[in-house]
Amino acid sequence: MSWSEIESCVEILSAEIKKTRFEFDAIATISRGGLVPARLIADHFNIKKILVDRNVIPKRTLFVDDIYDSGTTFEKIIPLVKDPKNFVYATLVARKGAWYPKQLVYAKKTRGQEYVVFPWDKLESQVAPKSAKD
Repeated sequence: MSWSEIESCVEILSAEIKKTRFEFDAIATISRGGLVPARLIADHFNIKKILVDRNVIPKRTLFVDDIYDSGTTFEKIIPLVKDPKNFVYATLVARKGAWYPKQLVYAKKTRGQEYVVFPWDKLESQVAPKSAKD
């Protein structure tokens, strides 16, 4: 994905997050993949606190990642959430054909099973095997 596509996805994702009508005090993310989108979304909501790789995700915290793929990251995160009923898991891209939890909001879906390379993981994709990532 190009930076232009990322910026477009951030605009769309911000609108989808607003539709949830939840209020957030912080954003949580994982350092591998989620840090850049979390920072971009934080600007849209004027959120100053970004929690990275936390063991607990407090109430009123939005979770942001780059891609919802197999659901593995979601499955690791949801037990850490203090208020799962009022939790939003936001991603730039969602894998087409995947099972989506009700907490998921996304900007766009993949066309199929193609490998998505974001600008922040270009080097990783050159070294890593060409398979889907979480």
